[in-house]
Amino acid sequence: MNIFKTQNNLTVEWKDLNWRKLEKVTFKLQKRIFQASERGDVKAVRKLQKTLIRFWSAKCIAVCRVTQDNQGKNTAGVDGVKSLTPSDPKATYKPCRTIKVNQ
Repeated sequence: MNIFKTQNNLTVEWKDLNWRKLEKVTFKLQKRIFQASERGDVKAVRKLQKTLIRFWSAKCIAVCRVTQDNQGKNTAGVDGVKSLTPSDPKATYKPCRTIKVNQ
């Protein structure tokens, strides 16, 4: 049983996520990035790209595409795991580790 904490501190299971809404919200932000790039507003593009990276919906969609929709979902990755069951995407939804490099 996979339960995630969302932005509003509600718990939601992976299978119960409103995927259409997540796609819509993410697409709207991607559209705003495109419009800003068409205007030539580099500052707005970078700001929106940072926002997209931190978007919870974008992270969920990325995990879904890699673990369920992707053609290579049955190919083993560097960790040796071939595929995840629908009840196991929580294992991949972890924030990346930040490493500071001294120059």
